Amino acid sequence: MSGFAQRLLDWFDRDGRHDLPWQHPRTPYRVWVAEIMLQQTQVQTVIPYYTRFLDALPDLPALAAAEPDRVLALWSGLGYYARARHLHRTAQICVERHGGELPRDFEALAALPGIGRSTAGAILAQAHGDRFAILDGNVKRTLCRYHGIGGWPGSPKVEKQLWQLAEAHLPEARLADYTQAVMDFGATLCTRSKPACVLCPLQEDCLALREGRVEQLPEPKPGKPLPERRTIMLVLRDGEGRVLLQRRPPGGVWQGLWSLPEATGHDEARAFVGRHSDADFDAGQPLPLFEHVFSHYRLHIEPLGWHGARARTAVADAPGDNAELRWQPLDRLDELGLPAPVRKLLGSLT
Repeated sequence: MSGFAQRLLDWFDRDGRHDLPWQHPRTPYRVWVAEIMLQQTQVQTVIPYYTRFLDALPDLPALAAAEPDRVLALWSGLGYYARARHLHRTAQICVERHGGELPRDFEALAALPGIGRSTAGAILAQAHGDRFAILDGNVKRTLCRYHGIGGWPGSPKVEKQLWQLAEAHLPEARLADYTQAVMDFGATLCTRSKPACVLCPLQEDCLALREGRVEQLPEPKPGKPLPERRTIMLVLRDGEGRVLLQRRPPGGVWQGLWSLPEATGHDEARAFVGRHSDADFDAGQPLPLFEHVFSHYRLHIEPLGWHGARARTAVADAPGDNAELRWQPLDRLDELGLPAPVRKLLGSLT
């Protein structure tokens, strides 16, 4: 066993996290759901969502059989909703092709939607004790600092080098504990800012610490200013405590979620309001402006609100819903997958 792995395991035995919900028991399904939720999201944020999700959908066949809206509603607030759609589709594929189980074969597992090389390794190592490396953001940061590796970790050249190092450090045994240890280490000690180097079990051999480059490594992605976009969100409420929602189209952000109708300008907004309600457009009340930052652009949102609107017949039929539009009670928003900023805005109205 490498000194790197042994010191991390010793540290994990003393100071690691041993009571995370997906550790008891470490079944493939439980580990998989956790790993998908933990992509780009911190452990403390994930735990309540994970518990709620597992309570509702305790195994892979239950997830496969769930309605998409149910899955998105349980995910709502975690963001990066493609993860939830991939989770659902992968469960369906496993029922169709793999007997209702996640395959143990690495290539078959990594090829499933939303999984990939690192997540497949994490599932197999933690659920089965198989000897596979992982390379999430925490591990990349740790290896870049420990080995003094410059360059952006997401570039093909640097990432290839990091995979080689991740595999070289693997122990022969205790793969589940080691995988948790290397993730915990990056999340709690070797953090992005203000790492606890004085407590680090690897400090004696860390090149970044030795060379005074801890704050500089890993190097950030070469960036450019985020483009900015604007939208008008239409908040149409009727006299029964319902709000008009529209399903987001396939492709783009928030795809498949229910959200507020949007317009790029007031002419488009006026036409939508007149088509779907009897509200007087000019009586719309401006609500507080806010913005939402995506990974690839910044969205400035201008909400306009109407109260006491009545639905036109085209939307009010059977009973007020169709495939793309629905009047949803404000006290039953938890039934649907809603983007976090939209849920927050609607919550402020109640």
